[in-house]
Amino acid sequence: MLHNWFMWFIAFWCAVMVVLMTIGGYFMFRKFFKKLPKQDGKSDMDWELHYINETLELWGDEQKEFLNDLVSPVPELFRDVAKQKIAGKIGELALAEHAKAITQDLIIRGYILATPKRDHKFLRKKMDERHIDLAPYEQFF
Repeated sequence: MLHNWFMWFIAFWCAVMVVLMTIGGYFMFRKFFKKLPKQDGKSDMDWELHYINETLELWGDEQKEFLNDLVSPVPELFRDVAKQKIAGKIGELALAEHAKAITQDLIIRGYILATPKRDHKFLRKKMDERHIDLAPYEQFF
């Protein structure tokens, strides 16, 4: 009886380990592919960091707080990665438009463009809480 129970325990533990390693490998390879250089010699992550560094002085405390509030629904483990991706897109927009400062408008547009459609419901909820009209941004959804 004990021997049979132990075999099932080992089989279950092996299955759990395979599942956990598969999940970890998935996220590891996603990050690996983002670090691969494109034709221009820079990877997606390199461009994100470039846009962030180029526009760092344009960010005010209020805008940083607003971005932190927008990414608050993201699980803590992935929040920094999400914030970097969104801030990179906001920086890209700011450089393309020769903005003098990061505005709420740039943050909202950058958030919409940088996040997948399934995350837009969180933005809509946050904007409702802050009483911000999203009608001018419907074209970006």
